[in-house]
Amino acid sequence: MRLVYTAKHPTEAHLIRGMLKAEGIRAEVKGDQLYGAFGELPVLPTVWILDDMLAAQAERVVIDFLHGTAARKYGHERWTCANCGETLEGQFTECWKCGAARD
Repeated sequence: MRLVYTAKHPTEAHLIRGMLKAEGIRAEVKGDQLYGAFGELPVLPTVWILDDMLAAQAERVVIDFLHGTAARKYGHERWTCANCGETLEGQFTECWKCGAARD
């Protein structure tokens, strides 16, 4: 496992995990459950990849996210969830309604 990003809040960490997942990179978020104690504990959520061999690719995904590249790339491509039929904006990798991953 390798740390690829320390997020400012859990939402950002899970968004990056979803973007990595969409690129075929298995990742986990750690520390998101402790975020509520922020201020009392110096804990920020982190994103870890499971395969160290994909570190360079994962870092490119994170950099693209931080620069807004992914939002510009997919922002205009709407997609329909194969599981529940919900229409979603292109930058989302998972359905907000049922949680199914984008094909």
